[in-house]
Amino acid sequence: MGRQTGRTVVASNRKARHEYTVLKTYEAGIVLVGTEVKSLRAGRVSLVDAFAQERDGELLLYGLHIAEYAHGTWTNHQPRRIRKLLLHRVEIDRILDRLRETGLTLVPLSMYFDNGWAKVELGLARGRRSYDKRQAMAERDANREIARELGRHLKGRRPGNR
Repeated sequence: MGRQTGRTVVASNRKARHEYTVLKTYEAGIVLVGTEVKSLRAGRVSLVDAFAQERDGELLLYGLHIAEYAHGTWTNHQPRRIRKLLLHRVEIDRILDRLRETGLTLVPLSMYFDNGWAKVELGLARGRRSYDKRQAMAERDANREIARELGRHLKGRRPGNR
């Protein structure tokens, strides 16, 4: 079997996009063991409570849940272990400089395979307040309604007729 090509999204963190305003995104590799890769390919991963932090000059991913591999033996991995992120030193230094600002955090937005390599899309984010969330939802609904009306107009239908 040949190497996989293209990008295959395994999981996305929709809650993070709702809870945070993403300022900048980064792509990082992730250190995994064999059974984690097999479980990831099966789509058994959750990014809900995950976040990245610095420790000893490295970025580590905490709270990422990769379910145990069903056909694994005694070599199976721990589902919530701490995993190291792979980035260039210059990128790590830039991220750490931005993280020192108050109110910023590093959250995983999605996990995917890019040409066979497991990658994590990280977002440098600032937490939203409840009124920001409501405003974003209202804006999204308004844009959806505009697109719907525009589609009706282009198809020659009148508003309200279905």
